[in-house]
Amino acid sequence: MTTALDQLVELLDLAPDGPSAFSGQSPEEERQRVFGGQVAAQALVAAGRTVDPDRHVHSLHAYFLRPGLVGEPIRYEVDRIRDGRSFTTRRVVAVQRGQAIFNLSASFHVEEEGLDHQDPAPDAPAPESLAGFAEQMAPYAEELGEWYLRPRAIDQRFVDAPSHASLGQPNRASLRVWIRADGRLPPDPLLHACVVAYASDMTLLDTVLLAHGMSWRQPGISGASLDHAMWFHRPFRADEWLLYEQRSPTASGARGLATGSIFTVDGRLAVTVVQEGLLRYRPPDPRAGSGARRLDTGPSEPRTGSR
Repeated sequence: MTTALDQLVELLDLAPDGPSAFSGQSPEEERQRVFGGQVAAQALVAAGRTVDPDRHVHSLHAYFLRPGLVGEPIRYEVDRIRDGRSFTTRRVVAVQRGQAIFNLSASFHVEEEGLDHQDPAPDAPAPESLAGFAEQMAPYAEELGEWYLRPRAIDQRFVDAPSHASLGQPNRASLRVWIRADGRLPPDPLLHACVVAYASDMTLLDTVLLAHGMSWRQPGISGASLDHAMWFHRPFRADEWLLYEQRSPTASGARGLATGSIFTVDGRLAVTVVQEGLLRYRPPDPRAGSGARRLDTGPSEPRTGSR
């Protein structure tokens, strides 16, 4: 039986499309745009496929340029910027219908010894002590609709109440959630980095809304990822529990900034994430009825909080 994780791994297994290009697919789903985390993960796969396996990704910086079209292939064109003695740099442009929809720069580094320190991991209950996604989100099943029922490749267990449960409770601009791939993955470090890149876009911008006691399902809210950066500090497995601590230090000018720290179960800081997102709030006109006004203005799908 094919699982949601099997489907994600297949999604990340890009097909060669020339000496420095790859082709990726998108799942057939009821959404307006391709999920931004998918494009980032596939672009990182494309970059990593052109790098010596003894070099591991240590950072990526990406911009979402246009909405990705669901159901159409995406071509990932890799520019081999530099192959140095210690570092390798790649640039990837994702293209659909002849137009760039996303670009990514990634740097890969050989293992070296050096100074070592980190911030401590936050306190959090063990993931096994928390209810799974279906149980935690059951009170909001009707509100979430199809998103509640769909199979999930990423197991999420919220330590803090998600935005759906925080309407009208502003000023808590933080969120802790345990994440892991819902099944066992092959040992390839690039695949584990790409799965975490995929998962890192799932809840990060929620923290911006939490600061204002708002939810993605609230009428008048629309948003999209604008850019995304990640730094990979220490080895980890994406199929083992990772604590994702997320915060939003600021929002202004219809943009919100969110930062994330991803820790292993034993408290090692594995990944740091920073993202800026477009966030627009247009309160619906009460004379026009109570329906939400969906603004199709950003480069990734309309945000729906937890996926």
